[in-house]
Formats: sequence, structure tokens, C-alpha cells
Amino acid sequence: MWNGKKKAVTFSFDDGVTQDIRLIEILNRYGLKGTFNLNSGLLGKEGELLRNGKNVRHDKINANDVKTVYAGHEVAVHTLTHPTLTTLDKKEIIRQVEEDRKALSELCGYEVVGMAYPNGGINNDDRVAEIIKNNTGVRYARTITSTYAFDKQENLFRFNPSVYYIEKQLEEIVEKFLALEANDRQLLYIWGHSYEMDAEYISWEKFEKICEKLSNRNDIFYGTNKEVLE
Repeated sequence: MWNGKKKAVTFSFDDGVTQDIRLIEILNRYGLKGTFNLNSGLLGKEGELLRNGKNVRHDKINANDVKTVYAGHEVAVHTLTHPTLTTLDKKEIIRQVEEDRKALSELCGYEVVGMAYPNGGINNDDRVAEIIKNNTGVRYARTITSTYAFDKQENLFRFNPSVYYIEKQLEEIVEKFLALEANDRQLLYIWGHSYEMDAEYISWEKFEKICEKLSNRNDIFYGTNKEVLE
């Protein structure tokens, strides 16, 4: 695991929007890997969001482009239509998750096994996690709760990321991770939405500098969520 290295970096981005194309170009430039969480029921849908006082495009990748756009990275579940799972009954939770997983697996040509919970606020709990664990093919699911840490976590169905990339702590967390001399496995897990760079919560230039800083380290394994968690 991790090619014998104690430290690993992974990225995770939600919603499957067209800004992912530019983001993936940056990740590829620096040899970094990410997992992209898609709503198969919304693929191809055009939209716009007001974020940070700016109107930004929220256009979803077309279904027939998914395999090509995300080649070399991982596609994962984000539910069919992006509901808050904690408000749903068991049957609908299973449908939202498993039907999304099956549809994405068909589009990608491999079995999709990862997931990120959709929506902000309280978007997951033990009930939902247990339903997903026992009734779907998902094997790990990410929350939106930052730990600002890198330690191993036992519960992969409520897996907490290190940092949300628009948070002010991002650069501090990255520097802390790079300086770390790890005795045990340490994972830097960064997540977000690529459209947030168009909204200037973080600039594309700053994100690229973070990627450059993290790249080409002999003591770090670079992988998708699946590669670092399993």
C-alpha cells in the first residue's frame, strides 16, 4: 500500500461540472490524482449559481464525456439527484446511491465503489452510513467535516477530509503535512468543487501553486480516494 511510503495525498471534487476539465489539467500537470463525485441523474444539465457575489456556471459534464474527461482519475457516487440523504427513507437512500453507482459504472467501464455525501450542513449520520454500507456496493464515503489532520480513520463510511480547499487553513495544513516526518500512515485529503475557483473563493492560480508545492515528493504517494483508502 502506498508503494511503501508513509504519506499520501488525494483530492476529491463534487458535482461533475465542466470546470473539472480545467482542474484535471492542473492535477495531471503535477502528477496528482483525484476522485470526482458525480450525479448521474443530472449529467448534461446546464445551470448557474450565485456564489461569493458572482454568477458562476454550474454545467454538468455530458454522460458520453465522463469516461474521457475523468480518465486517469476516479469517478464516484454523489447520488442520482443530489438530495440530503438524512431526510430520506431507507428505500430512497438505497435507490439514490446504488442506481447512481450502477449508472456511473456503466459509463466508466469499471466498478464504481466510492462516494461523497451531497449537500452542506448535516448531510450524513450513522443511520445513513449503515444503510449504504449494508445495502449498496459503495465501500467508502466522504463527509464535509474537516479534521485539519492526517491520521488514519476507522470508519470509511463517514470518512472526514483533512481540509476543504476554500478554507483559510489550506496553506497552513499543506505546509504542516509537507514538514511531517511520518512514523505511521498520514493522509492529506483535500476536497471542494471546481466551480468555486470561478467564484474566487480560491483562485485558479493559488490552487495550481498548492498542487505544484505538493508534487514530486519522494516521500509521498499520490493516489485517488480508492488507491489511498483501500
